[in-house]
Amino acid sequence: MLVRLGLLRDHDFRSLFTADTISQVGTQVTLLALPLVAVLTLDATALEVGVLAACETAAFLLVGLPAGALVDRLRRRGTMIVADVLRAVLLASVPLAWWMDQLHMPQLYVVGLLCGVCTVFFDVSYQSYLPFLVGKEHLVEGNARLELVRSTSQIGGPTVAGGLIKLLGGPLAIAADAASYLVSALALWRIRKIEERPVRKADAHLGREIMEGLKFVLSNRLLRAIAMCTSTGNFFGSIVNAMLIIYLARNLDLSPAVIGLWFSVTGLGALAGAFLVNPFVRWFGQGPAMWISMLGAGLGLLLVPLAQADWRLWLAAFGYVLFGIGVVVYNVTQVSFRQGITPDDLLGRMNATMRFIVWGTMPIGGLVGGALGHWAGVPETLWIGCAGSLLSVLPLVLSPLRKLRELTSAPSAGTEMVRK
Repeated sequence: MLVRLGLLRDHDFRSLFTADTISQVGTQVTLLALPLVAVLTLDATALEVGVLAACETAAFLLVGLPAGALVDRLRRRGTMIVADVLRAVLLASVPLAWWMDQLHMPQLYVVGLLCGVCTVFFDVSYQSYLPFLVGKEHLVEGNARLELVRSTSQIGGPTVAGGLIKLLGGPLAIAADAASYLVSALALWRIRKIEERPVRKADAHLGREIMEGLKFVLSNRLLRAIAMCTSTGNFFGSIVNAMLIIYLARNLDLSPAVIGLWFSVTGLGALAGAFLVNPFVRWFGQGPAMWISMLGAGLGLLLVPLAQADWRLWLAAFGYVLFGIGVVVYNVTQVSFRQGITPDDLLGRMNATMRFIVWGTMPIGGLVGGALGHWAGVPETLWIGCAGSLLSVLPLVLSPLRKLRELTSAPSAGTEMVRK
């Protein structure tokens, strides 16, 4: 049993694991509740929902790069705690405004944008903190276990969200997420292993530190291929995400409870991917595992626009399950590789640079999805987003990652090392 527990035997990793579990389940509530509040409570248009989706991810484009440099100057655990508390306050304003009959779309835009800023700092800190907490030799296990948390929350979270929305309404469901962030902050506070405050160099300069992170990522051809793949997938995925709730709620006229159940079923793919990632990488190798998983994810996503209010709804769910498996295998593999090859003092800037590149396409995708949905139609936009996702595999198959079974170092531009 102790062998199976692995990192969970460690008090500090358990605390991080607990914080992540609570936060992820709460986040799943908001991911479903916030657009449903816009659609069902405020009668938002497709364009307005697209703008909301863009606001939720715009922070990675707006503050992603300086966030990395700032995180490398701060204690990462403390940064995560502050981000959690601020997200709780921001989300609590939504049910408060609804109770006062003052809730409008501009407030949802602001809440989505500022929560996104907090998420930037939390995510960059979290990905940079894990190597310190568990050691680089345990990164794949640590990332896989935390990915399992996210996957499990995708199963249970939407079901909880659908039930809460049906019982209480969307605004009060968001209040549950606000509370979850406070509990997450408390769990992070219990971590005993505290970093020393990074020593700031006398000649430290924010702009120069940002450029160091950019240079590290862009000069590495393997990291460039990963960045291009993920950013392309996120762009087209954001087009899909911007329209999917509208398609299920309006075009198919499904209830919030059924929508929550559908997302819970599709979350099985992410859960399966978390269990499959280690054997998948052993079978195919790190490089091939990335492009094979992304190809499978894109093919599965093509079944989603076929959804109708009958058995085809569950055929689409099966396609989303395949998509979830592929994305999780890809994410765990590439994130572990990135963390493993990056020097400790560059982790924040590397993660922020990657997030700036790969998440920076998401607000653009959300806006494009909203505009296409408004002018071309919601079903047509879904087809564009799902078909376009297949393009994300091209940067991987056109790079050395296509054949590299094991990536063992941080190669410079034009060089790679591999152990067969």
